[in-house]
Amino acid sequence: RVMTAIERKGDAPVPGVHNRGGQTVERIPMAPLRPPDQVMRLSRMGSFHQSRLSFMRVLLRRFQTDGWRFERHSFEVDENLVGHAVYLARGAGHTYALVAFAHDLPDALRSDRVIADAWDATFTLHDGVPGREEIARLRRNTPRQEAGRFTCRDLCLSRANRSARLWQLTVDALASGRQPDLQALLNVGYLMRTTAVYANGKFGLADREAFCGRSGMEYPFAAELLSVYLIRAFVFDLVEHAARIAGGVSAIGLSPDLRRRIGIGNSTGLGMAPFLAFHPRLLHRWMAARETALARIRAVRNPDRSARVRFRHFLHRATLNARQWHSEHPLQVSRLRSLRVDLDRIATKSQELEGDCPWDALVTWSERELELEGQEQLVSLLLELYPALVDNLADRMAVDENEPIPIDGGMSISVLKAALKRHYGWALAIDFDDPGSTARFWYVSSEKLEPRLGERYEEPGAEYEQPQNFARDASRLWKDLDGRSENMPLADFLLACPEHRQVVERVQFADRFPYAEIRDNLISAEMLPIDLLRCKLSFFGATRFDPRSDRWVRICMYQNAPLPEELSGAPVDDWVYPQLDESCPTHL
Repeated sequence: RVMTAIERKGDAPVPGVHNRGGQTVERIPMAPLRPPDQVMRLSRMGSFHQSRLSFMRVLLRRFQTDGWRFERHSFEVDENLVGHAVYLARGAGHTYALVAFAHDLPDALRSDRVIADAWDATFTLHDGVPGREEIARLRRNTPRQEAGRFTCRDLCLSRANRSARLWQLTVDALASGRQPDLQALLNVGYLMRTTAVYANGKFGLADREAFCGRSGMEYPFAAELLSVYLIRAFVFDLVEHAARIAGGVSAIGLSPDLRRRIGIGNSTGLGMAPFLAFHPRLLHRWMAARETALARIRAVRNPDRSARVRFRHFLHRATLNARQWHSEHPLQVSRLRSLRVDLDRIATKSQELEGDCPWDALVTWSERELELEGQEQLVSLLLELYPALVDNLADRMAVDENEPIPIDGGMSISVLKAALKRHYGWALAIDFDDPGSTARFWYVSSEKLEPRLGERYEEPGAEYEQPQNFARDASRLWKDLDGRSENMPLADFLLACPEHRQVVERVQFADRFPYAEIRDNLISAEMLPIDLLRCKLSFFGATRFDPRSDRWVRICMYQNAPLPEELSGAPVDDWVYPQLDESCPTHL
């Protein structure tokens, strides 16, 4: 099952080969990549977990390697918890400032919905150290969020609300001179949750092209995730400030251990869902890196004892994480129940592994015996074992999507039809005359300019449908190709039928970018938008997925991550799973 190299084809991954400056510098044995028909199904993508390739972890590794420094520049918040603070991140010759604004928000106005117009805190990530005039400008605009006005010096815009019960519990405990209840903190995982983190030119913010060439900022969503990391620091300072106001000299601060165990929450809905479908090249890069990492590890012939010990260690911690991970959504409750069972089964099976390529055998066994949630948790665990085989793949996960890839108009109809069968056979098998296959439509709301999902046969608005019906488009293309000469050039066909241009482009993409297409019908009655959300958020590095419906989810970010002041001396990348300490038995 082991290969050392395959022929490079377009932008497909190159198993076993790492290219630098056009030269091959290493050859790494690899098992075959999992095929797109297996990987690119929504049910599996909606079962992904964070991994070493998740962007939060990549970013913190880079901060440590490059010696970034963080500081609280100012904190001017009054006894009503109103005011502003500035936090600086310095690295690679640049300084970034999170300008945070705290607000006195009545409980009745606190809402995670995108239509909200007031929040407990609002934030701008600014390029450089802001002076008083800049802070005054941001004070006028940041609390207004989408209604504000921003400049090319502003990189990200975000807002957050308190987790009301846990916030007050923490304030009361610290004000009385004691640490808040650990179990209560672990059950929620955060004191505040963001409800949006905007960037990349929205509302006048800087385009990503303005800073993505900088060291540390070249990774996908680096600026947004830097914002969230600094927001976490602000939240800790704000809750301690509230405790001092309430308790005076009796108040204490959060212990460093509790700080690490608290992340930042996030509420995310349909606005994020279409991203993967509309960024096929980027999706391919993410998936190809993850699948290449897995294939490298499956090819490891004889893991040494230390690798087996590390696997058991991470498996224990993942088991603890699964026990601490709670949800009230019936689908996720069922998945968590099966995950806990499957992790125990992995523990038993891993004791029996012998012979060549035992990790490959374990993955093969999991595909027969485990649910998807357990299979993909195993993938993430295996990636923990071999940083040298995994981490350099993070450099392949960005792409210049502005680079044009022209349609090959010289392709014959016969070649196009063969590609359609090869990459879209799953779509050609769908009966689009069945109303269930076209039950939904994607559109953009006029109120917030956010993607939304409508019920085609129950709601008006289908005439505003967005082009996210790639399975149906492939089916229509196949029908319109019927009867055409097999030797007809594609250019002639598109002159006659230009409405097929987009799907033809995606078909040609699929040969070069095999993981670019989600192989499911995105407008069917059975489609779950939360699967799209979870896939994307897993690449961010999110944990504790808690769907609140089939259309929005709460998550946790940076839970257990080292604090900014600890980055220089903290373990390089050993923070995502909870640690096994006195309160966490090692024999689970």
